[in-house]
Amino acid sequence: MNRQAQAVILLLLGGAVIRASVTDLYLRYVKEGLRPFLIAAGLLLVAAAIMTLWYELRPPAPRALAPTGDPGGAPAGGDGAADDGSVPVGGSVPAGGSVDVPDVGPGDPANGPDTGHDGHGHAHHEPRVGWLLILPVLGLLLVAPPALGSYAAGQAGTALSSQQQSDYPPLPEGDPVQVSVLDYASRALFDRGTSIGDRRVQLTGFIATGPDGQPILARMVLSCCAADGRPVKLGLTGDVPAGLPDDSWVEVIGRYSDRLGRDPVNDAEIPYLEVESWRQVPAPKRPYD
Repeated sequence: MNRQAQAVILLLLGGAVIRASVTDLYLRYVKEGLRPFLIAAGLLLVAAAIMTLWYELRPPAPRALAPTGDPGGAPAGGDGAADDGSVPVGGSVPAGGSVDVPDVGPGDPANGPDTGHDGHGHAHHEPRVGWLLILPVLGLLLVAPPALGSYAAGQAGTALSSQQQSDYPPLPEGDPVQVSVLDYASRALFDRGTSIGDRRVQLTGFIATGPDGQPILARMVLSCCAADGRPVKLGLTGDVPAGLPDDSWVEVIGRYSDRLGRDPVNDAEIPYLEVESWRQVPAPKRPYD
């Protein structure tokens, strides 16, 4: 793969990053606050690709001609041969003498530009495996992967296993009050529902299958990007959503339940929600908490 091909791949990669950054697609990979950094990185990739293409495609500079010496005769100092045995420009080889010619290879400035051939007329071939670099670029351009869902939630333990926060502010006004899955789970688990009381709460998440085969409500939380995504899981009692496949997004309204379960992945406690009503909703633009 020559430099021109590398620059084209770099240009496509930068364009794919910019395209994802100016749409909601980037929210499937990273948190919302990283958008400016993605745009800046994409612009830098595009600029580097354009500069590389310009450098490779610009016309070659004309080569300066070496001086031919004094046409009237040999240089001063003898019979036309330099003291070090080399032949001066415009001179001649001394009788019976020899000339040391430096060994130059393809691509050496003395041999002109590299034509891609060695000294025996064989062409150089770059490793074809380098073209595999275009696959992730095509993936970004052509494929829109789904956000992390029920499969990822089933493979990882709940993200609340190591938190020890216990002081929570009162819930905002509203009935029901809209809270995130993470906020409700934290209050239910570490505050034992004190800050929730008998208030009705409204949560949005996706359906996943719990350890007992019953549906649970889950939402992925990110620290930085999808690679470190962890699920927050809620057990459901009462009017549990039924007949929905995994990864279906629902909006549930309910009240605090003091029931607790165990996550079989990391043996952490899972809080529950007493569901009063629910409805299926489209997947949100921001799928992560």
